[in-house]
Amino acid sequence: MKNVNRRDARRGAPKKQKMPATQNEPKKPDFPMRINKFLALRKYATRKGGDELVSKKKVFINGRLAVLGDKVKEDDLVEVRLGGLVKKYIYYVYNKPVGVITHSPQRGEQDVLSATKLRGVFPVGRLDKESHGLLILTNDGRITDKLLNPDYVHEKEYVVKTREKLRNNFKERMEAGVKIEGGGGKENDGESYTTKPCRLRVLNDNLFRIIITEGKKHQIRRMCVALFNEVIDIERVRIMNVELAKLPKGSYRELKGDELAVFMKGLGF
Repeated sequence: MKNVNRRDARRGAPKKQKMPATQNEPKKPDFPMRINKFLALRKYATRKGGDELVSKKKVFINGRLAVLGDKVKEDDLVEVRLGGLVKKYIYYVYNKPVGVITHSPQRGEQDVLSATKLRGVFPVGRLDKESHGLLILTNDGRITDKLLNPDYVHEKEYVVKTREKLRNNFKERMEAGVKIEGGGGKENDGESYTTKPCRLRVLNDNLFRIIITEGKKHQIRRMCVALFNEVIDIERVRIMNVELAKLPKGSYRELKGDELAVFMKGLGF
């Protein structure tokens, strides 16, 4: 028998290939995903079992009762309520700083929940990354449509600074409604839209307060562009009866007592 030394054996053996570190890391799930897949991913049930939970009205997305086929975004609040306990709703007033994202942050961006460290709540509506000010955080999905649907006519107030001086007819034209391109929603993209009448008070040459009752995407910025100006700062200071007041940037407070009662009554609860 021919002797084979260890060195020759090693030379003839197939080399072990190192596995890239990334192959050992779990793949990040793709959002949006169907609610049954999300429930299976979170180990609530199999996909079939997830559909059964939805059919039995045990699943809620941002406080809204889920239906079969619903899709979930990464920042959605999904709850499976198996017991008969009455849910406790909670509401916060948050002073969002510039740079914080309200929905679907990209790599390297900070969203509202990571900034506040709050859990089990979601922001109602949006506030642009470049904008700052009042944002309502809650676990009560009942108020979302009531607050955001322009048919309900709820006031939102902003303080806005522009790059150029305001023209003499700026207040009159803004209050009457401004024609902007696209409606801010998928159903209106590419079409012109005239904003609803609003109220405006000029504070100085390039600063004004505006009260609107709708919230199209980048609406105030686009209104100013249509009137040959550019917004360089925008702060939301009030939603209905809830005011930002002296709440420091990046801070939040609980909405409660008479303030909450008036707010909820205004929404029809």
